[in-house]
Order: sequence, then structure tokens, then C-alpha cells
Amino acid sequence: MPTIRFKKNKNSIEVSMGATLMSSLLEAGVAVASSCDAEGVCAKCGIQIIEGAENLSAPNATELFLKEKNNIQAGFRISCQTQVFGDLVLDVGYW
Repeated sequence: MPTIRFKKNKNSIEVSMGATLMSSLLEAGVAVASSCDAEGVCAKCGIQIIEGAENLSAPNATELFLKEKNNIQAGFRISCQTQVFGDLVLDVGYW
């Protein structure tokens, strides 16, 4: 099972292989911003990947559109559209 660590507090959680980043975090009780209920519309669930970007799914068409439309910088992923396949270190401004 992949492990997600958090830059600011050094805590970690284990998540299911292939689950979306957003659902994994929510299942572990970690807050994730969203106003579209993971429908891939709002892009508020963007999360900065500090380490392990290679352990995520490739960006799909929805994520690429949202990142361009919302001018989301490199290093961030739309968590409702991103699957986890290995260990990560994350950060987000509101944690």
C-alpha cells in the first residue's frame, strides 16, 4: 500500500493502490477543498506534490483542462483526477 506523508506535520497515512488522491485523503480524515464534489469542475482540490510525482497517474484530459483554465502551476495536481500508485509527500496551503 502506498504511503502519503505531509510536509508540514510529518504525519503519514497508508492508501489503496489506484485510488484517487482526493478519495484517499478524505477516507483518512484529511480535509480537501472542493466545491464540485470531485466532479472535476472546480479545481479547488489542487495539491502540491513535493516528492513522488512519478508515483501518480498521468494527467487526464479533465485535469489538463482544469490546470490550463485555472492557471495552476507545475508541481500541483488536481486530486480528484489523480490516482496514487506509490509513495508521496504532499503540501497544501490550508493544512
